[in-house]
Amino acid sequence: MSDTAAIPTEIRLHQASRSLEIAYAGGERYHLPCELLRVYSPSAEVRGHGPGQEVLQTGKRMVGITSIESVGNYALQFTFSDGHDSGIYSWSYLHELCREQERLWEAYLAQISVAGASRDPSGPVLIARQG
Repeated sequence: MSDTAAIPTEIRLHQASRSLEIAYAGGERYHLPCELLRVYSPSAEVRGHGPGQEVLQTGKRMVGITSIESVGNYALQFTFSDGHDSGIYSWSYLHELCREQERLWEAYLAQISVAGASRDPSGPVLIARQG
């Protein structure tokens, strides 16, 4: 797939279901949970600065997106309801998350299980309200 084919034609944030709907010119349409976007953030806070430095994100089941900003003509930056806002999601990375969603989700659930961690938040959950 060419780089231009990975540019979304439509992006919609669904607050109630906490998901991002992304459509592409070829007819592909995906719904990415905000939780998946958050736990696979491309930020150094999540990925670290090299292999083996990744930080398992826990307690993100109820996370939502409070704002979306364009980064040039090549990416989006999300602000999540837990305050995280440092990941820049290139068009190609977003498309990869869409295409690999099932595999990535299974890998995340396995990591949570092995770590004996939880997807559930341990403190108060902030609910984003639309103005």
